Amino acid sequence: MPTRPPRHSDDRASAHPDAEVVESGDVFFFYRPKVETEDPDGLGDVQRFHMVLRPEKGAPARLVTIGRKHLPEVEEHERVWGFVEKAAKNAQELRRELDERHYATRTRGTRNQPAARPAGEGVYALVRDGRALYLAYELELPERPGPVQKALNIPPRASFALSIKNPERGSPSRAGLGPEREAHYRKDLQKEFRGRRFATEDPHLLDVEGAEFVLVGARLDPEAELGIELPAEHEAVDTAEVFRRLRLDRGGRPIEPLTRGEWA
Repeated sequence: MPTRPPRHSDDRASAHPDAEVVESGDVFFFYRPKVETEDPDGLGDVQRFHMVLRPEKGAPARLVTIGRKHLPEVEEHERVWGFVEKAAKNAQELRRELDERHYATRTRGTRNQPAARPAGEGVYALVRDGRALYLAYELELPERPGPVQKALNIPPRASFALSIKNPERGSPSRAGLGPEREAHYRKDLQKEFRGRRFATEDPHLLDVEGAEFVLVGARLDPEAELGIELPAEHEAVDTAEVFRRLRLDRGGRPIEPLTRGEWA
């Protein structure tokens, strides 16, 4: 990825003095094709869109499912719902959630769900700004976004306002996870909501499987506008962290979406 002109630390500090990075690490984007769709060529062939947040330390790695199968449109401040599908102490535990699956059916025999394809790799930060929480990221791969990133709405860098849903306040009809799948928080974490429908201060609320949230498109240059630094580095397929960190089989899934942004 081309190097951008560096900003002086004083410029970042003065841009938004209240912003505080409370978590940072690696971010990976994936899409899973629909059943029996080995060669997807557009969003219509996608079953699920996922994001993996792998913190540098402390919090568990999280496999997140993003609704509408795309990130929110930043300039339109679009709202998109999502939830934490899996939280694990070791990021490698998420691998089985991304691998190929096989289903036995009565009428069609064994059905195949293809492995999730990596569609982006970079760095992220959860940023607390007063009472607001933002998820900011910058891509390292692919170097130039292609049709896959355009369809999934993964710009080279962006930030989103993040609000975490209080499961005790219910959901609108036919919206959100059912009672059997929604988060069940310990009493100390549940208190963080203070009776509100959404919480925005404590990222540890995302450490529980079934945690639901809303992302709202916020900024296309989070470093300048939040006053933070995202330490993205140039990566190539041979050094891609997604395979090493998650122990993914390179031969078990196409890499063209990650390296060239092309459907596969």
